Amino acid sequence: MKKENRLIHETSPYLLQHAHNPVDWYPWGEEAFEKAKAEDKPILLSIGYSSCHWCHVMAHESFEDDSTAQLMNQNFINIKVDREERPDVDTIYMRAVVAMTGRGGWPLTAFLTPEGKPFFGGTYFPAEDRHGLPSFRKVLQSISKSYRERRDDTQQSAENIGAHIVQQDISPAAPDAEPSLTILDQAVRTLSQRFDATYGGFGAAPKFPQAMSLDFLLREYHRTGNVQALRIVGRSLQKMARGGIYDQLGGGFHRYSVDERWLVPHFEKMLYDNALLSRLYVRAYQATGNLLYRRIAEETLEYVQREMTSPEGAFYTAQDADSEGEEGKFFVWTPDEIKGTLGEEEGSLFNQYFSISEEGNFEGKNVLSIPRDLDVVAHLAEVPMEQLEDVIARGRRQLFTAREERMRPDRDEKVIASWNGLMLAAFSEAARVLDRDDYRQTAIRNADFISRELRRDGQLLRTHKDGQSRLKGYLEDYAFLSDGLLSLYEATFDERWFLEAKGLVGDMISLFKDPLGPGFYDTDGEAALITRPRSWEDGAVPSGNSRAADVLLRLTALTGDTAYEKVAAEVLRTIAGSAAQHPTAFGHLLSILNFYLSSPEEIAVVGDPTAEDTRALLKVVYGHYRPSKVVAVGLPDEDGETVVPLLAGRSQLEGQATAYVCRRFTCERPVTTPAELAKQLRIEWEG
Repeated sequence: MKKENRLIHETSPYLLQHAHNPVDWYPWGEEAFEKAKAEDKPILLSIGYSSCHWCHVMAHESFEDDSTAQLMNQNFINIKVDREERPDVDTIYMRAVVAMTGRGGWPLTAFLTPEGKPFFGGTYFPAEDRHGLPSFRKVLQSISKSYRERRDDTQQSAENIGAHIVQQDISPAAPDAEPSLTILDQAVRTLSQRFDATYGGFGAAPKFPQAMSLDFLLREYHRTGNVQALRIVGRSLQKMARGGIYDQLGGGFHRYSVDERWLVPHFEKMLYDNALLSRLYVRAYQATGNLLYRRIAEETLEYVQREMTSPEGAFYTAQDADSEGEEGKFFVWTPDEIKGTLGEEEGSLFNQYFSISEEGNFEGKNVLSIPRDLDVVAHLAEVPMEQLEDVIARGRRQLFTAREERMRPDRDEKVIASWNGLMLAAFSEAARVLDRDDYRQTAIRNADFISRELRRDGQLLRTHKDGQSRLKGYLEDYAFLSDGLLSLYEATFDERWFLEAKGLVGDMISLFKDPLGPGFYDTDGEAALITRPRSWEDGAVPSGNSRAADVLLRLTALTGDTAYEKVAAEVLRTIAGSAAQHPTAFGHLLSILNFYLSSPEEIAVVGDPTAEDTRALLKVVYGHYRPSKVVAVGLPDEDGETVVPLLAGRSQLEGQATAYVCRRFTCERPVTTPAELAKQLRIEWEG
């Protein structure tokens, strides 16, 4: 049996994957840095995550190799970090590697002084020289020699890179730009120029879904009626839904496409992608009525319920790309496998529709995709459309059942507070828009789990695994969870969730707000790091600053407390100009700017949330896409008091559920009928 190293005591699945390496790994912490100082050795920092394909490759090639491990152990103090547990550490050293090499990614490999300052780095290094990359062993030997023999150069490099990193976290001296509609218009023009009119999305391969940029464009279509913005959204959502990036049998989205057509994915499935995309598809359905968008949203959320939710209601982190040592093996098919399951005739029709061929589109096998419309395939196959529809629906069910017999990819069952907040918001919004009580119950169970397991002595914790909750929460944990709880309040109108969200936002301000300038830091300032990082740009998930601005503006509308708005406006002013120039890096921030500039509607409905007359009014509110709104529902007490200030002092007319529509705290007359409410919201009402 292989000897265990220190990582055996961790809870992260990624760290545990390396717990039997011959490398003398340390987890991130004071022990490793003290050892490096005492022995005057540089630190080798390796950062990755459990579903990262190339992380697995480098682990197998190098970290499991005895001779490579011996080089590492003799010359370095080796630290392994799960980027999902420690986004602060990942942010700092990713910036360093990008500054040194011009590119980043995982696995991230950085070499540090014993004080934690980086002086060299890269991403994946192969076991042997190839494709212009030196072997990892050569890198180890070169770095070790340089550290011993050219210490002054190494130290100077570390000082220069460290200063560059710290500079990025200093408060801006002046606002970037005043928020204005001109910024939104410029961002739309830039996104239109980058739009791939053939396949949807932005740019070339590898192609990422860019859910936040598409969400912004959908909002802009609502604000301006810009049909090009809607065209970009529609083309992108339809092409993704028909591509291999979407799991055509089991629902849910893979991480990205390696080609520009959305055909062959990188097969890992991340919780955050499916949260952002399911929410986007719900909103697109609400805006257009296109049933494809509803189907994709529901299949994605049902995938999460089925495969990514713990018995206690928590959402797991990720599903691997690999199974049985092969990337994508669980998801791909040959024509004969499909015919063997469906029969010759129906299998042949199924293969035509999903473009299954003998040569395959991925290493001799096939990722399912839908390049042609149903009517085209029916015409070519000379069968009625209704018959083909039945074959496809039945075939999807049968192949899904057959696929369930295969060895499944590993699943990272770590629970991350921020990502759970994203999915909590997705289920909550889908519950109210699609009127799905099962989604509402999923959201409630998740919020209960987080309140029970990820709160300790009033503090939010970041991760939970195997009954253990650990690591203090970061800005994104507080901001994302606050968003999820506000969304759950609007799905249930249970005051508990409003109060929890409001309390978290108060803690977020006290823990992370920069006291000397605008915006928030990513950490609470107590971590022993070479800088206190702050993130402005949206990445795979919204930045902590943009999501914080989001919840602050919504709380302003729900409470009337403009102190929240002041803090949010500082964030918007700090990066609005950059967002206009680089919209794909600030998709969520642009959506929040849209909300800020669009005179958000404050809709209060005084009534029992379960009563028919209240539900009739809410059907008007949620039956149409209205992105710049907040909604409060309830019955104030006899003195007009209520937990949610938007409801305070309001009463029913003649004992009926009554709606109050306000904009910037100026309200129209109260109304009691759906038709009157629709008129105030300026939407058509068909009765």
